[in-house]
Amino acid sequence: MKKFIFFLVVFASCAPLINCESGSGNSTSSDPPPDSTIFKQTPQGDLKIYLHYPGDWKAGDQRPAIVFFFGGGWRIGTVEQFRYQAEYLASRGMVTARADYRVLSRHNTGPDKCVEDGKSAVRWIRQNAEMLGVNPDKIVSSGGSAGGHVAACTYTTEGLDYENEDLSISSKPNLLVLYNPVMSTLDERHIERVGSKEMALQISPNDNLDAEAPPMILYFGSDDGLIKPAYRTAEISKSLKLDFSLWIADGQKHGFFNKSPWLESTTILTDKFLVSKGYLEGEPAIEMPDSAMLE
Repeated sequence: MKKFIFFLVVFASCAPLINCESGSGNSTSSDPPPDSTIFKQTPQGDLKIYLHYPGDWKAGDQRPAIVFFFGGGWRIGTVEQFRYQAEYLASRGMVTARADYRVLSRHNTGPDKCVEDGKSAVRWIRQNAEMLGVNPDKIVSSGGSAGGHVAACTYTTEGLDYENEDLSISSKPNLLVLYNPVMSTLDERHIERVGSKEMALQISPNDNLDAEAPPMILYFGSDDGLIKPAYRTAEISKSLKLDFSLWIADGQKHGFFNKSPWLESTTILTDKFLVSKGYLEGEPAIEMPDSAMLE
């Protein structure tokens, strides 16, 4: 049987609710809030966020939270992508969310609006932390590919804030969990998609990292065309003394984490990462697949 290997590069340092819909009926003080809600109204349409709660959730909790952003090249995509991870981490004790954002195919918008909506989603969770039973200082931003870019930009991008929001509430996450993200938008192909070099620079994570960046973990396949900028992220993180981990799956291509055994192995690594940062406790609830051995 062929064995797949993960390689790890690590650098560490001491370092208004608008509308609600629920599939579970009316909530009481001991019930979770609705499982979906419109978190943002835009000229191109309303955006929903889908929420998952631990089985023992109760009002007044101070749970860590994580929000996932789907991939799709800023053009397509579905909030269903990260359902597995969201349901798993909710079972482990977090409040989890899958946020929609504007994309070209459905809204005729560009990557700048994707980033704006990602920042709005993090801000919405922090603004509604009490209702959600969330600790506003333990919010994780996560996503894959273009969604990983959106997640990274919720920290790295200044500006691109929606004018109708309370900008006194930070849109910056406390941790980043990124699945083969776009870490640079300064190559010719990405500049064309973004629309201008100036905007591409503004939303290029590698070009806007600073010494205050939160701990982050990245996952890539070794045969992914987007991996070179991730090596640059590692170099920048080392120079800034950031808490940074890069896991590389040998022989794997872009999007490898969407299927077994990598779906399970990356979820376990994320679980362990969250435990190491005090966001979860105990051991992962699933076992590491034999065919995705780690090194």
